Amino acid sequence: MSTQATELPQPLDSTPATMPQVVDQVALARLYGEPLFSMPTDLYIPPDALEVFLEAFEGPLDLLLYLIRKQNFNILDIPMAGVTRQYLSYVDEIRQHNLELAAEYLLMAAMLIEIKSRMLLPPKKVAEGEEAEDPRAELVRRLLEYEQMKLASMQLNTIPQYGRDFIKAEVYIEQSLQPRFPDVNLDELQSAWRDIIKRAKLVQHHKISREELSVREHMSIVLKHLQGRKFVEFENLFDPTLGVPVLVVTFIALLELAKETLIEITQAEAFAPIYVRLAYTPN
Repeated sequence: MSTQATELPQPLDSTPATMPQVVDQVALARLYGEPLFSMPTDLYIPPDALEVFLEAFEGPLDLLLYLIRKQNFNILDIPMAGVTRQYLSYVDEIRQHNLELAAEYLLMAAMLIEIKSRMLLPPKKVAEGEEAEDPRAELVRRLLEYEQMKLASMQLNTIPQYGRDFIKAEVYIEQSLQPRFPDVNLDELQSAWRDIIKRAKLVQHHKISREELSVREHMSIVLKHLQGRKFVEFENLFDPTLGVPVLVVTFIALLELAKETLIEITQAEAFAPIYVRLAYTPN
């Protein structure tokens, strides 16, 4: 009797085909939506990739302060060996990419090496009661001053600046080229006329006579008086020595000329002297 081997059914694999083989690690990144568990072997780093990071420091003191603060070192007790070693590694990177930028950093590196070597030497003898000079004292002073200035600049940067945080509002107002003087109030004109009458009474003559006065004639006199002058003060158009009748006719002549728009009565501001000038039409 022959027996046939029966093929047992294979267990169903519920794991999706897209799952990565490594499931016990944390993905470093995602590439096109897929998890990446190891760095590619053909990853290309441009030669100037580190230049952006290196130029972020504003100088040797900024780099040195960054190394100290990053590792929470006491700035008053700097471990020169570790800090110098890390600083030199940064300088080597700078020399490979930007030799001109590395010059000032190399000067600071030489200073760090000098301080480190002085710390290895026996301290100099000092008088009793005095402390030995710390080779790091000058460097610490410069670092503290630099940190203070850097914090101050950051605080100043938070202040709103014109052109960056706000702009000045500007409104264009169209102004006429022809100056416009305020209109003369009727009360001010009456007050000026009363002052002229008071002065005329002080010098009036007690001579009784009859005289015919022409308003048109005095209008011509006023126009001739204003001819060739830009402004004439209101009071200067009256001669108190001629008597009140002449003053009255002159005043009526002024009103007629103003009515016919042959003259303009103006003043610079309220309560200012009143001026009279010939009216003209700008070209």
